[in-house]
Amino acid sequence: MFTGLVEETGVVEALHRRQGASRLIVAAERLAPECRAGESVAVNGCCLTVAAPPEGGRLEFDLLEETLRRTNLGRGGPLVNLERALRVDGRLGGHFVQGHVDCTAAVRAWEAAGEDYRLEIELPREFARYVVEKGSIAVDGISLTVAAVGGESFTTWIIPHTRERTNLREAAAGGLVNLEFDLLAKYVERICGGEKPAA
Repeated sequence: MFTGLVEETGVVEALHRRQGASRLIVAAERLAPECRAGESVAVNGCCLTVAAPPEGGRLEFDLLEETLRRTNLGRGGPLVNLERALRVDGRLGGHFVQGHVDCTAAVRAWEAAGEDYRLEIELPREFARYVVEKGSIAVDGISLTVAAVGGESFTTWIIPHTRERTNLREAAAGGLVNLEFDLLAKYVERICGGEKPAA
């Protein structure tokens, strides 16, 4: 479980593709010394397991084909947002984030508005029911508040601190981001009968 509060932006140094599981290597000078093999780390909001004892300020992760298909890992920029799993005695400063990416979506607009930034992202129709004004959403693992919802997109506002501390400082229209929709909305839907149980 994560909170969507990014601890460090790592730099993707390599993605070694191979059958079964590919190996992702990320430079993370601050986090790597604090991690150990077997620990969970959210990389752009995707929960991954540290695959080897960290050395030289680097973290290594194995990526399944499903992970590469469902996320922007391997298709995004060199900067990735990193967050270690939430400690039981830690503060929940963002919202509950599982690290289970639902889909990727394209950035429609990224523009300055005074000191802040307006971020508009495409909203896939099959997930639109999970997005509400003032609700929570994780974008590349960043806990954000939805400011507005349209027919085919949603908008959030980004403060300078968030831009500077995350990979949003390299955001651009057309870029691909990972989205994880609110866990509580999914449970409410299932409890209320909106989702049919598997046969």
